[in-house]
Amino acid sequence: MRIKAASLPIGEDLLSFSRILSRIGVRHRIIEESGFQVIRVESERDSRLVREALAQWREMAAGNPPPPAPQPLVRPSRWLGAVQREVWLCPITIALMLACVLVAALTRLGMEAWRLPFLFYPPLASGSLPALLGEIANPVLLLRALAPMLLHFGELHLVFNMLWLWYFGRQLEPRRPRWLYPAVIVLTSFTANTAQYLLGGGNNFGGMSGVVYGLLGFAWIMQKMLPGGRPILSDQMFLIFVIMLVAMEVLASSWIASAAHLGGLLAGLFLGMVAAIALGAGNRRA
Repeated sequence: MRIKAASLPIGEDLLSFSRILSRIGVRHRIIEESGFQVIRVESERDSRLVREALAQWREMAAGNPPPPAPQPLVRPSRWLGAVQREVWLCPITIALMLACVLVAALTRLGMEAWRLPFLFYPPLASGSLPALLGEIANPVLLLRALAPMLLHFGELHLVFNMLWLWYFGRQLEPRRPRWLYPAVIVLTSFTANTAQYLLGGGNNFGGMSGVVYGLLGFAWIMQKMLPGGRPILSDQMFLIFVIMLVAMEVLASSWIASAAHLGGLLAGLFLGMVAAIALGAGNRRA
């Protein structure tokens, strides 16, 4: 729990307040730092809840119940509130999902992908990786190298990728530092798509699977190297994804972008190691 939500005097009894936080579902830890009681939580949402609950708790302790909140003219539904909260926490994940759905509608789930040719990996003259990286330094080509992640072929392809993107995205995106999640998306997408282009023999491929495998590897190695936080996936779940990767290569290698899956997974593992080392060093200095 790395986010500091509040700091209170060392002599203040926070037992009842801790129970309130537990009742409203805020995972927290109260520790002593520099002569103060510090409440640490896992996300910015929980930090905001702690501050709001703390203000009400102090009012009640002082014998002054907080005034009732003004009622809006139209009371929003719980569903709308939940949607607004998720959009605030996971804007990148939701934007990617909406973009994939829009592309699926425009291309009729990939059957008319020719309508959006810029979504395919750009055809390049270079055959080796160093030469290709030099050629793709053009910003337009770089964006096209990322674009295949938005293109899907068939309902199952789209639904599978969106479910897993949502599963990993809503847990990884709200975490600090906030720039890390989009960086992982960009780097795993580029690595997965480039691996498929170099090894697959063409640019007629697409899908978010490489990114999903990248997020899988990133989340798994991070929780291995930085234990103590909320686990995202189990070792069994990671093993199932690896078995699926091998099975797809053996049984359906002709129409599955296996190189993209493997490239995304390896990129995610590498980025997870780098991030874990950097964040661990930062925590030790703090």
